[in-house]
Amino acid sequence: MELPKVLYVDDEILNLRLFEINLSKHYTIFKALNGNEGLEVLKNNQEIKLVLSDLRMPKMMGLEFIAKAKKITPNALFFLLSGFDITKEIQEALDSKLIAGYFKKPFNLNEIHKTLTHFTKNA
Repeated sequence: MELPKVLYVDDEILNLRLFEINLSKHYTIFKALNGNEGLEVLKNNQEIKLVLSDLRMPKMMGLEFIAKAKKITPNALFFLLSGFDITKEIQEALDSKLIAGYFKKPFNLNEIHKTLTHFTKNA
């Protein structure tokens, strides 16, 4: 059985590695260090259906990346990670369905896996 494909965009290499090490048994992991890299990964891998992005990154913030990425893969589900509590901006993204969910950093890998599994089973 083919593993679901997940893209994780974060400017912190350690977070990318932790995510990959802990979840690669369950998902095919694609990684990007910034929004522009993430957009390129999506253009070349249209079958990615789950995308997680850090909120605060240099050059392109997470919500800007997600808005652009949705145009490339409109059927993918997008999730935001942030070290901050839910802000007005994050709540608006949830309410407008720009993002399907939000995870607080430091992230809980079990929570992320459980959420992604729920969405892949109900896709």
